[in-house]
Amino acid sequence: MSEHYQSAENQPEYGDQVRIRREKLSALREAGQDPFLRTTYPVTAHALDINDRFEEYEGKQVAIAGRIMSKRDMGKAGFIDVLDGSGRIQSYVRRDQIGDDSYALFKKYDLGDIIGITGEVFRTQKGQISVKAEEVVLLSKSLLPLPEKFHGLKDMELRYRQRYVDLIVNPEVRDTFVKRSQILREIRSYLDGLGYLEVETPVLNTLEIGAAARPFMTHHNTLDLDMYLRIETELHLKRLIVGGFEKVYEVGRIFRNEGMDTTHNPEFTTVEMYQAYTDFHGMMDLIEDMYVTITRNICGSDVIDYQGTEIHMGGPWERLTMAEAVKKYAGVDYYSWADDAAARQCAREHQVETADTAAKGDVLAAFFDAFVEDKLIQPTFIYDYPVEISPLAKRKPEDPAFTERFEYFIYCREMGNAFSELNDPIDQRDRFERQVAAKRAQGANAQVDEDFLTAMEYGMPPTGGLGFGVERLVMLLTNSASIRDVLLFPTMKPLG
Repeated sequence: MSEHYQSAENQPEYGDQVRIRREKLSALREAGQDPFLRTTYPVTAHALDINDRFEEYEGKQVAIAGRIMSKRDMGKAGFIDVLDGSGRIQSYVRRDQIGDDSYALFKKYDLGDIIGITGEVFRTQKGQISVKAEEVVLLSKSLLPLPEKFHGLKDMELRYRQRYVDLIVNPEVRDTFVKRSQILREIRSYLDGLGYLEVETPVLNTLEIGAAARPFMTHHNTLDLDMYLRIETELHLKRLIVGGFEKVYEVGRIFRNEGMDTTHNPEFTTVEMYQAYTDFHGMMDLIEDMYVTITRNICGSDVIDYQGTEIHMGGPWERLTMAEAVKKYAGVDYYSWADDAAARQCAREHQVETADTAAKGDVLAAFFDAFVEDKLIQPTFIYDYPVEISPLAKRKPEDPAFTERFEYFIYCREMGNAFSELNDPIDQRDRFERQVAAKRAQGANAQVDEDFLTAMEYGMPPTGGLGFGVERLVMLLTNSASIRDVLLFPTMKPLG
């Protein structure tokens, strides 16, 4: 499929169609029938309801509206398929029913035109549920042709750029985004049912924090101030825990100025939740039950197919420490390393790349990336992360080399991240300062969030926190291979 939707009239195979459609519009206007002047149409029924509840609608008058997706001319009568917001339905249009003049206009309508139909619901001799038209009204003229054979828009790049056409001609795409909306509703329903409060926190921040993600920067003219689009919602949500809310969450748009691939887009949606007086084990139980509940409600089963692989969401999910997972899949025992040098030597022996200054925890994480992550197909919790790679998590009291942190994986992808949140403001300042120093060494303008530290000094209760990407969950439950398949308008480089 060519990129004719950017300038269809300039494409040889579509130029004639575009010219003819514009001529038809001119003729309509000259006849005083400009379709773009109409402001309303009294829709009384939709395709899905008529098809699903035919017994209630049979013999009744309805008014439907939608886009012409097919036409079958039979001389003095014709059949058309109309696509509305719920689906498709057939209409039977007869000249002697709607009148000669109206039928003459009807025969000139094009695929893609938006029309209104008033008529009686019936079933044809072949058993097709239809609307017998008594009036057909042109509500909007389509000046560009739809892709041939109604499923002709297969070029993925073009589909992402022109999602409006994709939604018209590929019904499974519409189903994906309906399901995305349902998933968000299920998330909210689940958390609301546990007593969580949904809140909204700022998208624009006045400082670049020291976290690993690179932010987008903008400028506020009135304040003459550089500002940063948020890369997380965490620090504001924790302020609310300090303020006395015990359970909060946010469904928030996040912006990260980083690479793009099948699981990353510069803007995406996360759910972050924080609960006072629990720890990462409590969040582990919560997220497993949430995912099982949502999967059953959305998919009708806790066993789903993802890209040809059967995923068992019903649990119990496997739970391994990072050290246990590395020992299981790489055959390497973290606890056999006497010191950092021994760990780096073990990495060299296994062709695992690490920095010359890597500590034992860094090496363990490198082994995990090299040997473990691609084995985690079924839902799995990996917990007890090294402190070196967990700047915001609370240390394990019995082993301060590790933190009370977990990530969970499905189909070899990290799906979410959780902590027993650090609530020691002195330890937090030290970690922030080291994090900021590392970012500044890379040329960033990172700063310590002093207000957040002030909040912590007032006292934050023991807290469990968790965040996950909505798109990855939607990908899983809609069997979508790319994040672009579950974003209505993914980020694209402009053409030309």
